[in-house]
Amino acid sequence: MNKERLWTKDFIVVSTTNFLIYLVFFLLMVIMASYAVDKYHATTGTGGLVSGIFIIGILIGRLGTGRIIEDVGSRRVLVIGTLLYIITSTLYFAAINLPLLILMRFLHGFAFGVANTATGTIAAQIIPRGRHGEGIGYYSMSQILATALGPYLGIVLSQRVDFKMIFLIASLVAAISFAISFVVSQPSYKPPKQVKTKTVKQFQISEFLEFRAIPISIIVLIVGFGYSVVLSFLSLYSRQLCLEEAASFFFLIYAIVVIFSRPFSGRLLDARGANFVVYPCILFFSIGMLVLSQATYGITLLLSGAIIGLGYGNFLSCGQAISVKSTSPNRFGLATATYYMFLDIGFGVGPYLFGSLVPVTGYRGLYFVMAMVILSTTLLYYFLYRKSLHFSR
Repeated sequence: MNKERLWTKDFIVVSTTNFLIYLVFFLLMVIMASYAVDKYHATTGTGGLVSGIFIIGILIGRLGTGRIIEDVGSRRVLVIGTLLYIITSTLYFAAINLPLLILMRFLHGFAFGVANTATGTIAAQIIPRGRHGEGIGYYSMSQILATALGPYLGIVLSQRVDFKMIFLIASLVAAISFAISFVVSQPSYKPPKQVKTKTVKQFQISEFLEFRAIPISIIVLIVGFGYSVVLSFLSLYSRQLCLEEAASFFFLIYAIVVIFSRPFSGRLLDARGANFVVYPCILFFSIGMLVLSQATYGITLLLSGAIIGLGYGNFLSCGQAISVKSTSPNRFGLATATYYMFLDIGFGVGPYLFGSLVPVTGYRGLYFVMAMVILSTTLLYYFLYRKSLHFSR
């Protein structure tokens, strides 16, 4: 029996678009705090705000995008989102003071939220239903590649060129994402017609959130706490351990492991069901954080990156597959937006919430605590999904 085709023109283009918008995200994320400190003499805390306000913009951008996709179509939203991404990328040149820079970061995050929700929705719509786990696994590798390449480029460029050149490069990459978005076709499925009534339209939260995606979104929120702590404090932790050189390869090792393991985890998800993949992913992530908490040598630090890649890296795509599997095709946009809104909240809140533990526990204690928090999500997942979700027809 022949499998439905996965690697279509639209799938390749939308994955490439997603890679490019994430590349800009990570390229700028690693330099914005230092840019604020160097250019505007901001405090370290304010520099962190300049970096983190982007996440708030993403949240606001995602909030209404799922509903808009239902009304006007995912392709049109993608084109509009990538156009906004170009405009907001160039606005950094006009940031003449710190408040303006913070505003530009917020607007840039908003544009990212719109564009990224559209790419995720299109991917979910065009992937064959019987290959959702495998397809989303391949699609989300575009983010993983950007996770490895973006921070590396940001750090290297900041050492060799000025910030204006970096902003120009980011704007050019955003322009490419906009140009190729026109190649994507509007997914062919037709949303069901809804019966119109004469009653006055009232605000309904279901127009902005997909309730059936909330259980897995709660889990990714907690899991996101863990990874946000890695992103935020790894450099400080490695400096304390005198392992800065090894830490520079941490995300590269992470990305390599995810790239080679995701095709297998996606196929297992389709063939054996969600439980067969999710429980090991959570366990690996917890073990990886535990190894990180005990790192004393570079090899141990890199080993933790590999294990975290097996765990968190694969859970992320499996969770997205579960979120869209739980709903109907016309709600894929809302399901995708809901899933990533909860993940964004985890990323935005995690460093502040758990970073306050560092004066008491130190970085080792922080990562140990996070290992236990992540492990506890196995119980939560069990109560929310007692029966394994199957992804084949």
